Amino acid sequence: MSLRRPLAIFGLSLWLATSAAAQTPLAPPPGAPAPVAKPAERAKPKPPAPPPAAAKKPEPKPTPAASATPSPSPTPDNPNVDVVFGAYQRGEYKTAFGLAEPRAKAGDVHAMTMLGELYSNGLGVKRDYAKAADWYRKAVDGGDREAMLALAMMRLGGYGGSSSDKQPDKQEAVKLLASSAKLGEPKAAYNLALLYLGGQVLPQDVKRAAELMRLAADAGNAEAQYALATFYKEGTGVEKNMEIAVRLLQAAALADNVDAEVEYAIALFNGTGTPRNQPGAVALLRKAARQGSPIAQNRLAFVLVNGMGAPMDKVEGFKWHLVAKTTGKGDPGLDEEMGKLSPEDRAKAEALAHRWLGDKLDAAAAAGQPNPQAKAAPQAAPFLIPQGGVPGMPQTPFGTPPEPAAPKR
Repeated sequence: MSLRRPLAIFGLSLWLATSAAAQTPLAPPPGAPAPVAKPAERAKPKPPAPPPAAAKKPEPKPTPAASATPSPSPTPDNPNVDVVFGAYQRGEYKTAFGLAEPRAKAGDVHAMTMLGELYSNGLGVKRDYAKAADWYRKAVDGGDREAMLALAMMRLGGYGGSSSDKQPDKQEAVKLLASSAKLGEPKAAYNLALLYLGGQVLPQDVKRAAELMRLAADAGNAEAQYALATFYKEGTGVEKNMEIAVRLLQAAALADNVDAEVEYAIALFNGTGTPRNQPGAVALLRKAARQGSPIAQNRLAFVLVNGMGAPMDKVEGFKWHLVAKTTGKGDPGLDEEMGKLSPEDRAKAEALAHRWLGDKLDAAAAAGQPNPQAKAAPQAAPFLIPQGGVPGMPQTPFGTPPEPAAPKR
């Protein structure tokens, strides 16, 4: 859960100019009458009498200095919210609960949402969906968009109703998501888009789904950016446009969406919707492979073994081939190539794979044999296969139509 924090604004002050201006009248003594004025100025030196005032400093002035700290207290709301959220982020859930409860009772909607979060997840307090829903509802009444989103997801899951009502309330959930999305909550827009895609809770409407995905994508939601990219690649709810799709993939990849990294690497490698950049594609595949993407691992193995976009490195390439095989991403072509390795290079590749995986490397993969559980990675022109689609949609590669149903006899 993310709570909003205000940004600090820097201000400038001019003090030296005024002090310099104050010194200028003291410097030029204007003629003889000025000595008469000087006794008057020496009346000011009477402030040397401040030594007694300096003696008074120790008594009352420490207290004014302490009272300078309360002066920021006119704005306790935002700092206190940060204190609550800071405790939550550090995992100090009991502290967060203790700080949030009095604020929530005083009417702070963000603190109400925090209590709902703590109760619904059993953090720092016993899990209690009814209490979570109560606090979320109070925050919803106060207009908090995050509470609307949280309560909507509870109602979709069948939580947050009366003790006797364990059924999902899809209509209430849809209303809450719509309200939250209208207030600018990107996750609500994304989830509502998925409901329009699924066609079960709401009538299927791919155009409306695309509009909602665009709202979430424009707000920086990486999952929405990736999903909307697939819409533009396939022409789902929007006019097909590979250049827009690739820009969205790039944005999502920059936000560390692993699926988008793989898709964007594919576009860069093939020069689809963007200028070809094979070294950049290999760098992205390497990053996604290290983040655990089996498809990236499989395709990285291919480019390294064949020296495409990077210097040929068969040992490193077959390391990633072995790693990918443990998740079912086998490649018979790479298995065949691995059989041609020298015993020394095979041993090096296996050692690197063992180091990466620990004990997960099975005997079949280590021997370079096809894994019976693994399906061969299909080859598409030119060579890379995009990763599957959006939640709620058929998981078919981009540009590949779903397999036709078996003919009826």
